[in-house]
Amino acid sequence: MATTEAPRVEVATEPRTQSVAEGLRQRWNDVRGGEVGSLPVILGLVVICIYFQASNSEFLTAGNFINLIVQMAGPCVIAIGVVFVLLLGEIDLSAAITSGVGGVVMAEFLLNRDGTGAGVVGIFIAIAVGAGIGLVQGFFIVKVGVPSFVATLAGLLVWQGVLLLVIGESGTVVIQNQAIFDVANYIFPHWAGWLIAGLAAGLFLAFQVGGYVRRWRAGLPVGSPVLFAARMAFVVAVIVFVMAVCNSDRGFPLAGLIMVGLVIVFTFIAERTAWGRHVYAVGGSAEAARRAGIAVSRVRWSVFMLASALAALGGVILASRLLSVDPNAGGSDLLLDVIAAAVIGGTSLFGGRGRVTSALLGSLVIYGVANGMGLLNYSAGVQFVVTGLILLAAITVDTLSRRRLAVTGR
Repeated sequence: MATTEAPRVEVATEPRTQSVAEGLRQRWNDVRGGEVGSLPVILGLVVICIYFQASNSEFLTAGNFINLIVQMAGPCVIAIGVVFVLLLGEIDLSAAITSGVGGVVMAEFLLNRDGTGAGVVGIFIAIAVGAGIGLVQGFFIVKVGVPSFVATLAGLLVWQGVLLLVIGESGTVVIQNQAIFDVANYIFPHWAGWLIAGLAAGLFLAFQVGGYVRRWRAGLPVGSPVLFAARMAFVVAVIVFVMAVCNSDRGFPLAGLIMVGLVIVFTFIAERTAWGRHVYAVGGSAEAARRAGIAVSRVRWSVFMLASALAALGGVILASRLLSVDPNAGGSDLLLDVIAAAVIGGTSLFGGRGRVTSALLGSLVIYGVANGMGLLNYSAGVQFVVTGLILLAAITVDTLSRRRLAVTGR
Protein backbone atom coordinates (compact mmCIF):
# COMPACT_ATOMS: atom_id res chain seq x y z
CA MET A 1 0.00 0.00 0.00
CA ALA A 2 1.52 3.31 -1.07
CA THR A 3 2.01 5.99 1.48
CA THR A 4 2.03 9.67 0.86
CA GLU A 5 4.70 11.68 2.62
CA ALA A 6 3.63 14.89 4.22
CA PRO A 7 5.29 17.90 2.62
CA ARG A 8 8.31 19.18 4.48
CA VAL A 9 7.90 22.45 6.30
CA GLU A 10 10.98 24.58 6.51
CA VAL A 11 11.43 25.94 10.01
CA ALA A 12 13.47 29.08 10.29
CA THR A 13 16.34 28.54 12.69
CA GLU A 14 17.78 32.02 12.42
CA PRO A 15 16.00 35.23 13.42
CA ARG A 16 15.05 37.54 10.64
CA THR A 17 17.11 40.70 10.54
CA GLN A 18 16.37 43.82 8.57
CA SER A 19 18.37 46.11 6.38
CA VAL A 20 18.72 49.75 7.37
CA ALA A 21 16.09 50.74 4.80
CA GLU A 22 13.67 48.09 6.09
CA GLY A 23 14.24 49.16 9.68
CA LEU A 24 13.61 52.82 8.89
CA ARG A 25 10.53 51.91 6.87
CA GLN A 26 9.13 49.85 9.76
CA ARG A 27 9.76 52.68 12.21
CA TRP A 28 7.97 55.12 9.90
CA ASN A 29 5.03 52.72 9.63
CA ASP A 30 4.96 52.41 13.43
CA VAL A 31 4.79 56.20 13.78
CA ARG A 32 2.00 56.39 11.21
CA GLY A 33 0.20 53.63 13.11
CA GLY A 34 0.31 55.58 16.38
CA GLU A 35 3.50 54.21 18.00
CA VAL A 36 5.22 57.57 18.35
CA GLY A 37 7.20 56.66 21.48
CA SER A 38 9.50 59.41 22.76
CA LEU A 39 9.81 61.13 19.38
CA PRO A 40 7.54 64.15 20.16
CA VAL A 41 9.27 64.97 23.46
CA ILE A 42 12.74 64.65 21.91
CA LEU A 43 11.76 67.00 19.10
CA GLY A 44 10.30 69.33 21.73
CA LEU A 45 13.58 69.35 23.65
CA VAL A 46 15.46 70.27 20.48
CA VAL A 47 13.08 73.18 19.86
CA ILE A 48 13.39 74.34 23.49
CA CYS A 49 17.20 74.31 23.32
CA ILE A 50 17.31 76.21 20.04
CA TYR A 51 14.81 78.86 21.16
CA PHE A 52 16.27 79.63 24.57
CA GLN A 53 19.88 79.50 23.41
CA ALA A 54 19.05 81.93 20.61
CA SER A 55 17.32 84.18 23.18
CA ASN A 56 19.99 83.92 25.88
CA SER A 57 23.46 82.49 25.32
CA GLU A 58 23.65 81.43 29.00
CA PHE A 59 21.04 78.69 28.54
CA LEU A 60 23.35 75.97 27.23
CA THR A 61 26.34 76.82 29.38
CA ALA A 62 27.81 74.11 31.61
CA GLY A 63 27.02 75.99 34.82
CA ASN A 64 23.36 76.41 33.91
CA PHE A 65 23.12 72.77 32.83
CA ILE A 66 24.37 71.61 36.25
CA ASN A 67 21.86 73.92 37.92
CA LEU A 68 19.11 72.39 35.77
CA ILE A 69 20.08 68.85 36.84
CA VAL A 70 19.86 69.77 40.53
CA GLN A 71 16.63 71.72 39.97
CA MET A 72 14.84 68.81 38.32
CA ALA A 73 16.25 65.92 40.40
CA GLY A 74 13.66 66.01 43.21
CA PRO A 75 10.58 66.42 40.99
CA CYS A 76 11.88 63.75 38.59
CA VAL A 77 12.12 61.22 41.44
CA ILE A 78 8.53 62.02 42.41
CA ALA A 79 7.47 61.73 38.75
CA ILE A 80 8.89 58.18 38.57
CA GLY A 81 6.30 57.10 41.13
CA VAL A 82 3.60 59.02 39.26
CA VAL A 83 4.49 57.09 36.08
CA PHE A 84 3.71 53.78 37.80
CA VAL A 85 0.38 55.13 39.10
CA LEU A 86 -0.56 56.35 35.62
CA LEU A 87 0.39 52.96 34.14
CA LEU A 88 -2.45 51.56 36.25
CA GLY A 89 -4.82 54.15 34.79
CA GLU A 90 -5.04 55.82 38.23
CA ILE A 91 -3.96 59.22 39.59
CA ASP A 92 -2.17 60.39 42.75
CA LEU A 93 -2.99 63.97 43.70
CA SER A 94 -1.14 63.64 47.01
CA ALA A 95 2.31 63.02 45.49
CA ALA A 96 3.59 66.57 45.97
CA ILE A 97 2.34 67.03 49.53
CA THR A 98 3.69 63.58 50.43
CA SER A 99 7.10 64.84 49.36
CA GLY A 100 6.63 67.75 51.76
CA VAL A 101 5.73 65.36 54.59
CA GLY A 102 8.86 63.32 53.84
CA GLY A 103 11.05 66.41 54.00
CA VAL A 104 9.45 67.64 57.25
CA VAL A 105 9.71 64.23 58.94
CA MET A 106 13.40 64.04 58.06
CA ALA A 107 14.05 67.60 59.24
CA GLU A 108 12.23 67.04 62.54
CA PHE A 109 14.18 63.83 63.16
CA LEU A 110 17.50 65.62 62.56
CA LEU A 111 16.85 68.37 65.10
CA ASN A 112 19.72 68.17 67.64
CA ARG A 113 21.21 65.24 65.70
CA ASP A 114 24.33 65.40 63.58
CA GLY A 115 26.55 63.04 61.65
CA THR A 116 26.27 60.99 58.47
CA GLY A 117 24.57 58.12 60.27
CA ALA A 118 21.76 60.33 61.54
CA GLY A 119 21.30 61.81 58.06
CA VAL A 120 20.99 58.37 56.45
CA VAL A 121 18.56 57.21 59.13
CA GLY A 122 16.52 60.38 58.59
CA ILE A 123 16.26 59.63 54.86
CA PHE A 124 15.07 56.07 55.46
CA ILE A 125 12.54 57.25 58.04
CA ALA A 126 11.15 59.74 55.49
CA ILE A 127 10.87 56.99 52.85
CA ALA A 128 9.16 54.67 55.34
CA VAL A 129 6.65 57.38 56.27
CA GLY A 130 5.97 57.93 52.57
CA ALA A 131 5.36 54.21 52.06
CA GLY A 132 3.01 54.29 55.04
CA ILE A 133 1.02 57.10 53.45
CA GLY A 134 0.71 55.02 50.29
CA LEU A 135 -0.34 52.03 52.38
CA VAL A 136 -3.18 53.98 54.01
CA GLN A 137 -4.40 55.62 50.81
CA GLY A 138 -4.05 52.36 48.93
CA PHE A 139 -6.32 50.66 51.47
CA PHE A 140 -9.18 53.02 50.68
CA ILE A 141 -8.56 52.74 46.93
CA VAL A 142 -8.04 48.97 46.69
CA LYS A 143 -10.07 47.52 49.56
CA VAL A 144 -12.85 50.06 50.06
CA GLY A 145 -13.19 51.04 46.40
CA VAL A 146 -12.81 54.80 46.76
CA PRO A 147 -11.72 56.30 43.40
CA SER A 148 -8.04 57.21 43.44
CA PHE A 149 -8.87 60.80 42.50
CA VAL A 150 -10.99 61.23 45.64
CA ALA A 151 -8.76 59.24 48.01
CA THR A 152 -5.58 61.07 47.04
CA LEU A 153 -7.35 64.45 46.97
CA ALA A 154 -8.44 63.78 50.54
CA GLY A 155 -4.86 62.77 51.29
CA LEU A 156 -3.60 66.06 49.88
CA LEU A 157 -5.82 67.97 52.29
CA VAL A 158 -5.07 65.75 55.27
CA TRP A 159 -1.28 65.81 54.88
CA GLN A 160 -1.31 69.55 54.26
CA GLY A 161 -3.08 69.89 57.58
CA VAL A 162 -0.52 67.60 59.24
CA LEU A 163 2.30 69.84 58.00
CA LEU A 164 0.62 72.90 59.51
CA LEU A 165 0.09 71.10 62.81
CA VAL A 166 3.70 69.89 62.98
CA ILE A 167 5.61 73.06 62.12
CA GLY A 168 3.01 75.81 62.36
CA GLU A 169 1.72 78.20 59.73
CA SER A 170 4.79 80.44 59.78
CA GLY A 171 7.42 77.99 61.05
CA THR A 172 10.57 76.93 59.25
CA VAL A 173 12.83 74.03 60.16
CA VAL A 174 16.47 74.60 59.14
CA ILE A 175 18.51 71.55 58.11
CA GLN A 176 22.14 71.58 59.24
CA ASN A 177 23.12 67.95 58.72
CA GLN A 178 26.08 67.61 56.33
CA ALA A 179 24.87 64.31 54.86
CA ILE A 180 21.54 65.87 53.89
CA PHE A 181 23.32 68.96 52.58
CA ASP A 182 25.39 66.72 50.27
CA VAL A 183 22.32 65.05 48.71
CA ALA A 184 21.60 68.08 46.49
CA ASN A 185 24.84 70.03 46.79
CA TYR A 186 27.71 67.55 46.53
CA ILE A 187 29.64 67.66 43.25
CA PHE A 188 31.76 64.69 42.20
CA PRO A 189 35.44 65.24 41.29
CA HIS A 190 36.04 65.06 37.56
CA TRP A 191 37.69 61.63 37.71
CA ALA A 192 34.69 60.25 39.63
CA GLY A 193 32.36 61.76 37.03
CA TRP A 194 34.13 59.93 34.23
CA LEU A 195 33.98 56.71 36.26
CA ILE A 196 30.23 57.19 36.68
CA ALA A 197 29.85 57.82 32.94
CA GLY A 198 31.79 54.67 32.14
CA LEU A 199 29.69 52.57 34.50
CA ALA A 200 26.46 54.06 33.16
CA ALA A 201 27.47 53.38 29.55
CA GLY A 202 28.57 49.86 30.44
CA LEU A 203 25.32 49.05 32.24
CA PHE A 204 23.26 50.45 29.40
CA LEU A 205 25.13 48.42 26.79
CA ALA A 206 24.92 45.26 28.89
CA PHE A 207 21.18 45.77 29.39
CA GLN A 208 20.44 46.40 25.71
CA VAL A 209 22.86 43.91 24.16
CA GLY A 210 21.69 41.24 26.61
CA GLY A 211 18.10 41.72 25.47
CA TYR A 212 19.18 41.68 21.81
CA VAL A 213 21.10 38.42 22.27
CA ARG A 214 18.18 36.77 24.08
CA ARG A 215 15.83 37.65 21.24
CA TRP A 216 18.37 36.35 18.71
CA ARG A 217 18.74 33.02 20.49
CA ALA A 218 14.97 32.69 20.84
CA GLY A 219 14.57 33.13 17.08
CA LEU A 220 12.63 36.37 17.43
CA PRO A 221 12.92 39.34 15.05
CA VAL A 222 15.72 41.67 16.09
CA GLY A 223 15.32 44.45 13.53
CA SER A 224 18.27 46.08 11.84
CA PRO A 225 21.62 45.36 13.55
CA VAL A 226 23.02 48.57 12.05
CA LEU A 227 20.22 50.71 13.49
CA PHE A 228 20.56 48.91 16.83
CA ALA A 229 24.27 49.68 16.92
CA ALA A 230 23.57 53.29 15.92
CA ARG A 231 21.10 53.69 18.82
CA MET A 232 23.64 52.26 21.25
CA ALA A 233 26.36 54.58 19.95
CA PHE A 234 24.04 57.58 20.18
CA VAL A 235 23.12 56.93 23.83
CA VAL A 236 26.74 56.34 24.82
CA ALA A 237 27.70 59.56 23.02
CA VAL A 238 25.00 61.44 24.98
CA ILE A 239 26.34 60.05 28.28
CA VAL A 240 29.89 61.08 27.40
CA PHE A 241 28.73 64.50 26.19
CA VAL A 242 26.73 65.20 29.38
CA MET A 243 29.70 64.29 31.57
CA ALA A 244 32.08 66.35 29.44
CA VAL A 245 29.81 69.38 29.75
CA CYS A 246 29.51 68.97 33.56
CA ASN A 247 33.27 68.43 33.97
CA SER A 248 33.99 71.57 31.97
CA ASP A 249 32.54 73.44 34.96
CA ARG A 250 32.11 72.20 38.56
CA GLY A 251 31.38 68.54 37.83
CA PHE A 252 28.48 66.09 37.98
CA PRO A 253 26.13 66.50 41.00
CA LEU A 254 25.16 63.68 43.37
CA ALA A 255 21.49 64.63 42.88
CA GLY A 256 21.87 63.82 39.18
CA LEU A 257 23.34 60.40 40.00
CA ILE A 258 20.42 59.63 42.33
CA MET A 259 17.92 60.72 39.68
CA VAL A 260 19.47 58.80 36.78
CA GLY A 261 20.21 55.78 38.97
CA LEU A 262 16.58 55.50 40.03
CA VAL A 263 15.43 55.86 36.41
CA ILE A 264 17.72 52.97 35.42
CA VAL A 265 16.71 50.75 38.35
CA PHE A 266 12.98 51.26 37.88
CA THR A 267 13.25 50.88 34.12
CA PHE A 268 14.71 47.44 34.75
CA ILE A 269 11.99 46.66 37.30
CA ALA A 270 9.20 47.80 34.97
CA GLU A 271 10.47 46.02 31.85
CA ARG A 272 12.33 42.94 33.11
CA THR A 273 10.50 41.71 36.23
CA ALA A 274 7.22 39.89 36.72
CA TRP A 275 5.92 42.68 38.96
CA GLY A 276 6.61 45.29 36.28
CA ARG A 277 4.84 43.24 33.62
CA HIS A 278 1.90 42.82 35.99
CA VAL A 279 1.64 46.60 36.38
CA TYR A 280 1.35 47.00 32.60
CA ALA A 281 -1.15 44.13 32.43
CA VAL A 282 -3.38 45.61 35.14
CA GLY A 283 -3.24 49.03 33.48
CA GLY A 284 -4.14 47.53 30.11
CA SER A 285 -7.10 45.55 31.44
CA ALA A 286 -7.62 44.77 35.11
CA GLU A 287 -10.22 42.10 34.34
CA ALA A 288 -7.99 40.33 31.83
CA ALA A 289 -5.11 40.48 34.31
CA ARG A 290 -7.31 38.97 37.02
CA ARG A 291 -8.35 36.12 34.74
CA ALA A 292 -4.69 35.50 33.97
CA GLY A 293 -4.05 34.89 37.66
CA ILE A 294 -2.48 38.24 38.55
CA ALA A 295 -3.15 39.50 42.08
CA VAL A 296 -4.62 42.80 40.87
CA SER A 297 -5.31 44.25 44.33
CA ARG A 298 -1.78 43.51 45.51
CA VAL A 299 -0.25 45.11 42.42
CA ARG A 300 -2.37 48.26 42.76
CA TRP A 301 -1.64 48.57 46.47
CA SER A 302 2.11 48.13 45.97
CA VAL A 303 2.16 50.80 43.26
CA PHE A 304 0.58 53.41 45.54
CA MET A 305 3.08 52.53 48.28
CA LEU A 306 5.98 52.81 45.84
CA ALA A 307 4.75 56.14 44.47
CA SER A 308 4.45 57.65 47.96
CA ALA A 309 7.86 56.32 49.02
CA LEU A 310 9.48 57.88 45.94
CA ALA A 311 7.58 61.10 46.62
CA ALA A 312 9.07 61.23 50.12
CA LEU A 313 12.56 60.63 48.71
CA GLY A 314 11.97 63.44 46.21
CA GLY A 315 10.97 65.62 49.14
CA VAL A 316 14.29 64.84 50.83
CA ILE A 317 16.16 66.04 47.71
CA LEU A 318 14.07 69.22 47.56
CA ALA A 319 14.66 69.89 51.26
CA SER A 320 18.39 69.32 50.76
CA ARG A 321 18.43 71.86 47.95
CA LEU A 322 16.73 74.52 50.10
CA LEU A 323 18.35 73.38 53.40
CA SER A 324 15.02 73.96 55.14
CA VAL A 325 11.35 72.97 55.14
CA ASP A 326 8.27 75.08 55.81
CA PRO A 327 4.45 74.73 55.58
CA ASN A 328 4.68 75.29 51.81
CA ALA A 329 6.82 72.17 51.31
CA GLY A 330 5.27 70.15 48.51
CA GLY A 331 2.99 73.02 47.55
CA SER A 332 3.06 75.67 44.85
CA ASP A 333 3.03 74.12 41.35
CA LEU A 334 4.99 70.95 42.24
CA LEU A 335 1.99 68.64 41.77
CA LEU A 336 1.31 70.13 38.34
CA ASP A 337 4.97 69.71 37.40
CA VAL A 338 5.35 66.04 38.37
CA ILE A 339 2.11 64.90 36.73
CA ALA A 340 2.86 67.00 33.65
CA ALA A 341 6.39 65.56 33.49
CA ALA A 342 5.07 61.99 33.43
CA VAL A 343 2.45 62.76 30.77
CA ILE A 344 4.63 64.99 28.61
CA GLY A 345 7.35 62.33 28.68
CA GLY A 346 4.98 59.87 27.02
CA THR A 347 3.02 58.06 29.76
CA SER A 348 -0.63 57.60 28.86
CA LEU A 349 -3.34 58.88 31.19
CA PHE A 350 -5.45 55.90 30.13
CA GLY A 351 -3.12 53.28 31.59
CA GLY A 352 -0.97 50.49 30.20
CA ARG A 353 1.38 52.62 28.08
CA GLY A 354 4.50 54.49 29.06
CA ARG A 355 8.05 54.06 30.31
CA VAL A 356 9.96 55.14 33.40
CA THR A 357 12.18 57.28 31.20
CA SER A 358 9.07 59.41 30.64
CA ALA A 359 9.74 60.98 34.04
CA LEU A 360 13.24 62.04 33.00
CA LEU A 361 12.30 63.34 29.55
CA GLY A 362 9.22 65.14 30.82
CA SER A 363 11.17 66.74 33.66
CA LEU A 364 13.74 67.97 31.16
CA VAL A 365 10.95 69.67 29.21
CA ILE A 366 9.18 71.18 32.24
CA TYR A 367 12.27 72.45 34.02
CA GLY A 368 14.11 73.31 30.82
CA VAL A 369 11.26 75.66 29.95
CA ALA A 370 11.14 77.05 33.51
CA ASN A 371 14.91 77.54 33.54
CA GLY A 372 14.91 79.28 30.16
CA MET A 373 12.02 81.55 31.09
CA GLY A 374 13.78 82.44 34.31
CA LEU A 375 16.83 83.53 32.33
CA LEU A 376 14.58 85.66 30.12
CA ASN A 377 12.73 87.10 33.15
CA TYR A 378 9.31 85.91 31.98
CA SER A 379 6.52 86.30 34.52
CA ALA A 380 5.02 83.37 36.44
CA GLY A 381 1.82 83.84 34.45
CA VAL A 382 3.60 83.24 31.16
CA GLN A 383 5.29 80.13 32.60
CA PHE A 384 1.92 78.68 33.66
CA VAL A 385 0.41 79.36 30.23
CA VAL A 386 3.32 77.73 28.40
CA THR A 387 3.40 74.71 30.73
CA GLY A 388 -0.34 74.23 30.31
CA LEU A 389 -0.09 74.39 26.53
CA ILE A 390 2.74 71.85 26.51
CA LEU A 391 0.68 69.53 28.72
CA LEU A 392 -2.36 69.93 26.46
CA ALA A 393 -0.21 69.15 23.41
CA ALA A 394 1.16 65.99 25.09
CA ILE A 395 -2.33 64.73 26.00
CA THR A 396 -3.55 65.52 22.48
CA VAL A 397 -0.70 63.47 21.00
CA ASP A 398 -1.51 60.59 23.36
CA THR A 399 -5.23 60.70 22.50
CA LEU A 400 -4.60 60.80 18.75
CA SER A 401 -2.01 58.04 19.10
CA ARG A 402 -4.46 55.76 20.93
CA ARG A 403 -7.13 56.48 18.34
CA ARG A 404 -4.72 55.62 15.53
CA LEU A 405 -3.61 52.43 17.30
CA ALA A 406 -7.26 51.38 17.61
CA VAL A 407 -7.85 51.99 13.91
CA THR A 408 -4.76 50.03 12.84
CA GLY A 409 -5.45 47.23 15.35
CA ARG A 410 -2.09 47.48 17.09
